[in-house]
Amino acid sequence: MLNKRDLEILQFIRENPHFSSKEIHGGIQSEIAYATLKRVLSKLISDKLLVTEGKGRGTKYIIGAAYELFFPISIDSYFEKEIDERDVKPGFNLHLIKDILSDINLFTEDESAHLNTLQKKYTFNITQLTDAEYQKELERLAIDLSWKSSQIEGNTYSLLETERLLKEQETAKGKRKDEATMLLNHKAALDFIISEPNYVNPLTIARIEDIHSLLTRDLGIDRNIRKRRVGISGTNYRPLDNEYQIKEALEDMCTLVNNRNCIFEKALFLLILISYIQAFNDGNKRTARIISNAILISSGYCPLSFRTIDAIEYKKAMLIFYEQNNITALKKIFINQFEFAVNTYF
Repeated sequence: MLNKRDLEILQFIRENPHFSSKEIHGGIQSEIAYATLKRVLSKLISDKLLVTEGKGRGTKYIIGAAYELFFPISIDSYFEKEIDERDVKPGFNLHLIKDILSDINLFTEDESAHLNTLQKKYTFNITQLTDAEYQKELERLAIDLSWKSSQIEGNTYSLLETERLLKEQETAKGKRKDEATMLLNHKAALDFIISEPNYVNPLTIARIEDIHSLLTRDLGIDRNIRKRRVGISGTNYRPLDNEYQIKEALEDMCTLVNNRNCIFEKALFLLILISYIQAFNDGNKRTARIISNAILISSGYCPLSFRTIDAIEYKKAMLIFYEQNNITALKKIFINQFEFAVNTYF
């Protein structure tokens, strides 16, 4: 986790690239020993937040590619500017998946330790449940996930109405048919990944398309990779509009995920990148949330319901990634929701 001192050093180097360690030591406000500064610089280099040019006394420091991923951004301050006032990356970052994400760890040591402790708690807790009790909790989580994931997409069913629909097939009065269909599709997709936990191992484009099809059935949404341009409301970010480039990006994403050992990283990569690539005409974020959960379930990890997420905050966190390739807000959501799921359902 970056502390105040680390952030000050990074901000100084961002504003003063190609400075030496002596120049950085003389320029920052914090009073720290030069030897301490050198240790901090070495750590920031190992974390890919800084890179160097030159050798020995001629070594200069500049911001690394991972800096944009992890540097804290205030959501409130960021969205004080209107859409056309924000300085955004206008298009898909072709280097992001293969050249940047492939060479970094998404979680700090402290974050990883916290997540692993929660997973151990989950693993112990489910050993104390009977099969019937476990299935009941899993069903409760599935209802919450179907409701929240649909709500994020504008569905107006309440949680109680969702429960009645999924348990008793009782549609809510005054609601559109497609809202019920969206919720039922979520349940069908979740039932599938629970019954076929190994379906996403290894992950392929065809399997992503299959789950997308379950989620969008009877909603008038095209199956398979889109062949036309798509826009995203609320941002000037423009996804890829070439079918072959989209497939290449998905292939790179699948390779990235399949080659990782950390289940939490796999799940977070999918939550973010399926949405970022926007491979389908619609249903991308729904697909991302379900496939991210499929990866967790396939490895015996606690799935996420996202129940306590504010839909607007979730969308803002996603927009920050689209526009700045910054992962901090989405990573915080992921960690918080994993903690909530472990402590709430099991």
